[in-house]
Amino acid sequence: MNFTWSTARSELSFSGGGRTAVLQVRRSPRARSMRLIVDPRDGAVRLTLPTRASLKQAMAWVESKRGWIEAQLGALPVTTPLAPGAIVPFEGKPLTLVWAADQGRKVAIDGDRLLVGGPEAHLAARTLRWLRSEALERLEDETRFLAGKAGVTIGRVGIGDPKSRWGSCTSSGDIRYSWRLILAPAEVRIATVAHEVAHRLHMHHGPDFHRAVAELLGHEPKQERGWLKKHGHTLHAIGR
Repeated sequence: MNFTWSTARSELSFSGGGRTAVLQVRRSPRARSMRLIVDPRDGAVRLTLPTRASLKQAMAWVESKRGWIEAQLGALPVTTPLAPGAIVPFEGKPLTLVWAADQGRKVAIDGDRLLVGGPEAHLAARTLRWLRSEALERLEDETRFLAGKAGVTIGRVGIGDPKSRWGSCTSSGDIRYSWRLILAPAEVRIATVAHEVAHRLHMHHGPDFHRAVAELLGHEPKQERGWLKKHGHTLHAIGR
């Protein structure tokens, strides 16, 4: 079931950590109570209401949570635009983004620097295209390799920029990942690949599925899952 977020009529807004967010409200027939979240990926403040809940009472309740909301906003990581001097992680290694006029249109890693040529005005777009290209190349290779190891077929491998998941696998074998996995340590990315490939064996998250993931990796990916849970929101701040 799909829902469309809309700005609340009250236009409640909140500020914290240099961010400003306008309350977004949706009604859901599945909701049994009011639910308020501050999304750690983009700082959105969202309220979900049961279909018949009073909007006036809901707005009063949200206002009573203003302190908590603004503290949550203040605790979010600062966004990192792709501009000269920005620190951009690549496979977990922090690189300083440098515009190099003599670099041509290439992007290259030089020690702890990420050199980007071409017109300076296009630096952000060129950096993003390079990161996405590197992500797709590695994820395609790793997916095909682990699929061969598992003895399963894979359809198309693609990338996107979802907010709610790092990967997804369809029943037909198409697998799609967040390009932001290229920013995480390689072992975290590969653990995510193993997770999606294992879904070609088991389209659920039961014990058999988790055993398949561990067999593909050679270990339980507890540390890798923990890393994404702890640091994943920082990856979503890159290029914002």
